[in-house]
Amino acid sequence: MSNPERIYRDPVHNIIRVRTDSAEGALIVALIDTPEFQRLRRVRQLGLAHFAYQGAEHSRFTHSLGAFHLATRILAKLSNSYALRDEDRLAVRIAALLHDVGHGAFSHVIESILGFHHEDFTIETVTSGETAVGRLLSNHSEELPGRVADIIRGNFRPMALAQLVSSQLDVDRMDYLLRDSLMTGVKYGVFDLEWIIKSIEINEGDDHLYVSAPGIYAVEDYLQARYYMFRQVYFHRTLRSAEIVLRSLLRRALRLRAEGKDVFFVEGSAMETILDGSKLNLAEHLSLDDSDMIFHIKRWQYAEDRVLSDLADRFLNRRLFKAFDLDMPDEERGGFVRDVRRAVAGEGLDPDYYVLEDTGGDIWHNFYIKDDARPKDQIYVEDGFARPQIREISEVSAAVRGLQKGYRIHRLCFPYELKDRIEELYH
Repeated sequence: MSNPERIYRDPVHNIIRVRTDSAEGALIVALIDTPEFQRLRRVRQLGLAHFAYQGAEHSRFTHSLGAFHLATRILAKLSNSYALRDEDRLAVRIAALLHDVGHGAFSHVIESILGFHHEDFTIETVTSGETAVGRLLSNHSEELPGRVADIIRGNFRPMALAQLVSSQLDVDRMDYLLRDSLMTGVKYGVFDLEWIIKSIEINEGDDHLYVSAPGIYAVEDYLQARYYMFRQVYFHRTLRSAEIVLRSLLRRALRLRAEGKDVFFVEGSAMETILDGSKLNLAEHLSLDDSDMIFHIKRWQYAEDRVLSDLADRFLNRRLFKAFDLDMPDEERGGFVRDVRRAVAGEGLDPDYYVLEDTGGDIWHNFYIKDDARPKDQIYVEDGFARPQIREISEVSAAVRGLQKGYRIHRLCFPYELKDRIEELYH
């Protein structure tokens, strides 16, 4: 007798089960087995974080399964108290599963270099008749691809259910905080997941999720976990330095190609399109993963161009840049940066590629902000027990109000071997 479920062992959630003895379960399993979803095994969840945290080798595949698992659990909990339509529940579960299917190589790093947003490719993957994912969805129901895409776009109704996939308190963030914390070995991302799941409710009148009064402290814990993960992991100077080196070497490869100079690439590959300065189409984008990028960078170590060769070697062998905090008065910063550029040029290095400022501008780093123009991103809680009211969380929590100040970094990155000389310039 065949087993009526597919089981995945998971380091965060222990066991993730998918029933296979229903049309819905069979669809979920088939989606997991598509080439587009399996590709996520070859895209690291945390991009280049393994340069700083050697255990951070986990993939978008494992995270996506985790988000799907949490969506399934929360929907089951809500179904006990609210009349949820079967087609809505299915669309939310699939959106949670596929929300990252459009991610590029090295996760977020490549997006800022090539000028695309992974959600656009996710929507195209879901709605295209040229992908296995799109065909499976449309064969199940003609409306299903559009419903899943609407959840990812943020215009699905009921909005409360879409918030499970994309909001300030969603299954994406819940899973990646716990997963990233575990795999990096830090403890900052731990929060009371079970109490949040227990406390999530639906305000049916205003169509949004809220957290019942006993759960407010768990939500504060969750938002503080996100704050500390940004401070200690996502903004880690070694991780950011690795991203700076990668950006610099890709910019160099693009410039050399634009000037008609020799840069290695596999003919007919997505890398050829990238180096030609063209936008990737969906098929090209989905053909590219971390291994393709590493393969080309390994070949660039032997390029005739000294800058490209050196930057590729630095990236592969972790000879990264020093990330120096520009914690100085604004009026002094410009002069210091000019002095550093001159010092680096004096060493025979091109400062356009070896001196770069990092402001963290490619990462949204307001840990929680009240924005009445984006109602789906508000977190609501039940305030009080005798006569409870549903209120936006920063109106209730002083801890959350403190997090709305945000956090910025401003660092100058340059070759590590020059750090002593450049620190002398600062002092």
